[in-house]
Amino acid sequence: MNLLSEFVRDFKEYDTYDEVKEHFELKIPEEFNFPYDVVDRYAKEAPEKRALVWCDDSGEEHVFTFRQISEDSQKAANFLSAHGIKKGDFVMLILRRRYEFWWFILALHRIGAVTVPATDQLLQSDIEYRTDAAPIKMIISYGNPHIQEQIERAMPASPYVKELVTVGPAREGWTEFYREYDALSASFPRPQGEAKVLNDDISLTYFTSGTSGYPKMVQHNFLYPLGHITTAKYWQNVQDDGLHLTVAETGWAKTMWGKLYGQWLCGSAIFVYDLKQFNADALLKKMEHYKVTTFCAPPTVYRFLVRQDLSKYDLSSVSYYVTAGEALNPEVYSIFLKKTGKKIHEGYGQTETPILIANFVGVEPRPGSMGKAAPGFDITISDADGNTVPPGETGEIIIRLAKGKPCGVMKGYYKNDEGTERVFSGGIFHTGDTAHMDEDGYIYYEGRNDDVIKSSGYRISPFEVESILMEHPAVLECAVTGIPDERRGQLIKATIKLSPGYEASPELETDILSYAREHTAMYKVPRKVEFVKELPKTISGKIQREKIREKDLARIKMMKLHANRVV
Repeated sequence: MNLLSEFVRDFKEYDTYDEVKEHFELKIPEEFNFPYDVVDRYAKEAPEKRALVWCDDSGEEHVFTFRQISEDSQKAANFLSAHGIKKGDFVMLILRRRYEFWWFILALHRIGAVTVPATDQLLQSDIEYRTDAAPIKMIISYGNPHIQEQIERAMPASPYVKELVTVGPAREGWTEFYREYDALSASFPRPQGEAKVLNDDISLTYFTSGTSGYPKMVQHNFLYPLGHITTAKYWQNVQDDGLHLTVAETGWAKTMWGKLYGQWLCGSAIFVYDLKQFNADALLKKMEHYKVTTFCAPPTVYRFLVRQDLSKYDLSSVSYYVTAGEALNPEVYSIFLKKTGKKIHEGYGQTETPILIANFVGVEPRPGSMGKAAPGFDITISDADGNTVPPGETGEIIIRLAKGKPCGVMKGYYKNDEGTERVFSGGIFHTGDTAHMDEDGYIYYEGRNDDVIKSSGYRISPFEVESILMEHPAVLECAVTGIPDERRGQLIKATIKLSPGYEASPELETDILSYAREHTAMYKVPRKVEFVKELPKTISGKIQREKIREKDLARIKMMKLHANRVV
């Protein structure tokens, strides 16, 4: 049983991308609230249907049915209501991958409160910024002494927070969820009257990962889950009664892409491995043991997987692999295909959107391409004036809004009218990402607008150069940036993290650059290489090229200052 026919007009199992593109249309209910209209519907009509399969590194495991998820989320709603949480209140969840996350986010949806997911990697300053920027009334955290200590330190600078809730051991000054859990009612009727939840009310506020500048607050309304039908059905290819695994912590929007909305709408159970630290061998063993059927992970994870002896694991249950979060290097795609016989179907979207571009079901993947535009979206590659550029020419990825804003695109940035107006200016949603499209409609990612390197009159995509460098066995990760240069405008620099077993040396640098010269045009070959132990990343794992540029600029200024002093 799945509910797709309830929300997709004239739903059929189309075989080709072109058929889906032509016929796909959502049915938008006048009143939609995911836990009532999806979870409770399953709980009533298929109560023993698997919803969530959960395990951790200690050997603990649980299989939750939709009946159990429905009841536990209603108990959590009663807990929140008893502690003063009402429609419109902001509540931060720092629950890693604990199964209680699913109870609480559904509970907050039931009430009409605003969920603010956050990662347990946040430090005191991160929490202070978030609790000052948004009126967060309550913080719910699992029993991790480190993150709870960071939260406590942030409280003097957190003017709106009224209560801290611990899901785990007792802690002084914190309310214990499980002390009250057994006595809570498993019935929380749909709010009516002034408390009634409307489609355009805010359900989620996500702090963006902030590859440059402070994170913005992305706000989604209660229709956002329906936007992820395309994500789950036509990109991830999840199956009714299947078991889908998306590698993501609940602090990130990727959880909404792969661990909740679209998967349950499609009837697939969700597999959650609450790992404390990533280990490729452990992950593969869990996939084998629990018989995961569809799999999604960022390219970083695939880079570790292809370095494993994949023949040691029985992954025959996995029928489909997808990736998103950053661009997938063609070399990783090719190695994975060779080792498994399975293709990786890349996709692209943002915290502000559902899936926008992907190698959808029925699209033959082309290594290096993100795929084609999503059904229901008018996506083009445009110049600075909003005009569509010819095939092969670089431009910005935009969504044209002449027919209205597609379901799943954000409502706007919280308390940032200027930023919202800029993103939606001219009847267009501006992604700020650059790409080019080929004659067949395949789209190739190039970088953020401010990442493109301009050297000697050429516009150079960092990703294109990174993909070449990643083919060298010594390169585990790399970031390509531009350094100011009086003659060329910018010099191309490669910042490289080496694979295990390799050590930085002039000889290795020469070997890597020689490889680049053999495999790409000379104007794209880096002029400078820096070997580092780690690349700067956001707490969501995205490489921060901006940090590298800032460091290089500071170094250049210091050198100029020193030279002037010598003179």
